[in-house]
Amino acid sequence: MPRVKKKATTKKESNTPQNDTRRLLLSVPIYSIAGREAGTMSLPKELFGQKINKQLLSQAIRVYTTNKQSLLASTKTRGEVEGSTVKIWRQKGTGRARHGSVRAPIFVGGGIVFGPQSRKVRLTLSKKMKKAALLAALSAKAADKAVIGLTGIDKASGKTKEITQLLTQLNSKSSSALIITGEKSDTIIRAVRNIPNVNTFPMSLLNAYEILRHELLIVTKEAIEKL
Repeated sequence: MPRVKKKATTKKESNTPQNDTRRLLLSVPIYSIAGREAGTMSLPKELFGQKINKQLLSQAIRVYTTNKQSLLASTKTRGEVEGSTVKIWRQKGTGRARHGSVRAPIFVGGGIVFGPQSRKVRLTLSKKMKKAALLAALSAKAADKAVIGLTGIDKASGKTKEITQLLTQLNSKSSSALIITGEKSDTIIRAVRNIPNVNTFPMSLLNAYEILRHELLIVTKEAIEKL
């Protein structure tokens, strides 16, 4: 019988970091707290290289801005305004229209019909949507090259002058900046609270709205590890 040639088999590519596109890294410059350049920092593509879903980001912004509003306008109905409960004139014989209360909406000082009432409007996003919106916002900033690294945050003195000099050394033309830390830092909070349009958030409180409303993201190494 003739021999049947076996088909050549090829080994599957091993799942190494070089072949796993999710592990590709984005490189950004990193600066010390004094504003000196200290090399580069790698941003994981799983966090900063995702697809930017503009519709989801728009929805997330709407949810965050709506939940920050306080609808405090309140008017009084005819049952809440002050006034006599006596019938203002007799039912018949006066030649005028019949009325029963001076607190009726038709009279000056009477109640308001269908007026605004104080209320709470709360919109929600699912956990999955919140996470996707956060990754999309981070990816959008990375695509705009609006992300830089920060090291030596533990050496911060908490003085406003220190953060002001850092922003000056960065030569940033951004009108606003967000410093993202791994944990809540009282020294950084104290340093930025008197600088307009500069804020700081720990990773646990970060959301898509805060990322998008600032032009520049300053991310610490600890924050990347937390994220």
